[in-house]
Amino acid sequence: MSPIRDRTKLALPTFRPVELATLVDTVPAGDRWIHEMKYDGYRILVAVGGGEARAYTRSGLDWSQRFPSVLSEARKLKVRSALIDGEAVVVDANGRSNFQALQNALKGAPATIDFYAFDLLQLDGEDLTRRPLLERKEKLQAILPAKKAILRYSDHILGRGEELLERFCAAGLEGVVSKLADSHYVAARGGSWLKIKCIKRQEFVIVGWTPSDKVRAFRSLILGVHDGGKLRYAGKVGTGFDTAELFRLMKIMAPLEQKAATVEAPRAEVRGAHWLYPKLVAEIAFTEMTNEGTLRHPSYLGLREDKKPEAVVLETERRTAKLTTSPAHTIAISNRGRVIYPESNITKGQLADHYAAVAEIMLPWVGSRPISLVRCPQGRAKKCFFQKHDAGSFGDKVHHVGITEKDGHEEPYLYVDDADGLMTCVQMGTIELHGWGARIEDVEKPDRLVFDLDPDEGLDFEAVRAAAFQFRDILKSLGLATFPMLTGGKGVHVIAPLTPQAEWPQVKDFAFRLAQAVAQSDPAHFTAALSKARRKGRIFVDYLRNQRGATAIMPYSARSRPGAPVAAPITWAEMKTIDAPSHFRVGDAPELKKRAASKALAGWGRADQSLPNL
Repeated sequence: MSPIRDRTKLALPTFRPVELATLVDTVPAGDRWIHEMKYDGYRILVAVGGGEARAYTRSGLDWSQRFPSVLSEARKLKVRSALIDGEAVVVDANGRSNFQALQNALKGAPATIDFYAFDLLQLDGEDLTRRPLLERKEKLQAILPAKKAILRYSDHILGRGEELLERFCAAGLEGVVSKLADSHYVAARGGSWLKIKCIKRQEFVIVGWTPSDKVRAFRSLILGVHDGGKLRYAGKVGTGFDTAELFRLMKIMAPLEQKAATVEAPRAEVRGAHWLYPKLVAEIAFTEMTNEGTLRHPSYLGLREDKKPEAVVLETERRTAKLTTSPAHTIAISNRGRVIYPESNITKGQLADHYAAVAEIMLPWVGSRPISLVRCPQGRAKKCFFQKHDAGSFGDKVHHVGITEKDGHEEPYLYVDDADGLMTCVQMGTIELHGWGARIEDVEKPDRLVFDLDPDEGLDFEAVRAAAFQFRDILKSLGLATFPMLTGGKGVHVIAPLTPQAEWPQVKDFAFRLAQAVAQSDPAHFTAALSKARRKGRIFVDYLRNQRGATAIMPYSARSRPGAPVAAPITWAEMKTIDAPSHFRVGDAPELKKRAASKALAGWGRADQSLPNL
């Protein structure tokens, strides 16, 4: 077979969540760490395959149109397929990546944008995420062009990270990213990627502006940040704008004005303020944060179009010395001997061991997603309750994302992004974790459709099996690839991943109309009616998992049911013969991890597809 024909055989790899670095105070020491430059740009995944190339933001948005030169070069790579992680940047005359220059290039000169590649997640159809980092980087360097034009390899040094940081800071660069040389690629935040900054900078929400008594359009922007799930005042920024940017911002801000104050702030600091609906996100550099929580010496760097205001949270440095160097957690589990499942004598310690073991394969699904917890502090047989907000008892390892409710006020929803967060939930008596159908980067755009096939009491699993295949075929006829998951309960979830584009009303309407159509075409076997009395002898197609605020059980979550079952991804081939939706249980973590690394499940839950018309 010729290489050209070979190359067309492999499809474009689909988006997958990226690994995130933890902000720390010092560069880690020792030769187990490699150190790379921290770039000042947009984090981008570049997918190549089937003669095509695409660019995705870290939240899964397709930004291919913004990076034509990068993708033009990517299409020339001599690979059958590849998924490359890196940063889109503009390098200035001094060799520094410059965020403001990138902003300007995106508006009118995309050919000046380069892409620094620092990781390779997939090559020629093979998933590389469980290979050591240095092996992935070696393969990455081998596929990139030797001449450094547009697609560039992000080099590293082994050890001596503190020296490198000093050199970078002296040269006015942003900082260093330190990575464990032998680490797997884990799509979550953990202790194997660390970032150390030369100057403090992060995103803030623009919540208003103060007027100028001179010619300038405004004197300063009023900033906010989510802290404990609530948007609070973080100070003002009045430097970093050129005249063009001042007037551009005025134009963008005009339609967002509102009368009510967006945040509570000292009256003297916001006199004459024009308040804004919190929609815009800006990157701000600053020297430090005061005890009052406001910025000292802030400077505006540019708007961030890849970040939603809900996802803007206060970033705090962690102690490098205290961070673990693997997906293992630092959370102490108390009362390990407490029996959580009385019928099978499974203890809190055994449940915690399950979650610690599956954290690496579970976090790509549950991480950075609003969650609801089923907490049973005294065990499954005693009082259990659902929780989606934090009353302040979870500490700083479980985070909050502010989400606007129907009545317009904002509520803090829980989310986790690392093993410590997951294990804190378990320590607090959590058995089950249920997640929204959207990630915190954009809670209004779902990244999946879930059809929960829930059988009536009298139906056996054969009916559910047949229904799952029926749904697979219906969705396939509409152009949607689907994946089955055993719920650990009575039924099966048929999941169709989505590129986050359509918003909740469209997704809910699609799910409702599809469920209604199926129930009308085969009323003997299906119903979309909510009333339990009308479900007799039939399977309820629960389309309501696809509405804003609804949740579904997450892959690898335990269930609060007899025998300690676990929700688990399976293949359609396995769906033909699997015995029950509770096939996997707490204690099966080694098998679940082995399965997750298998070729059969390598692409489970991932597909590049949008909501079709119905």
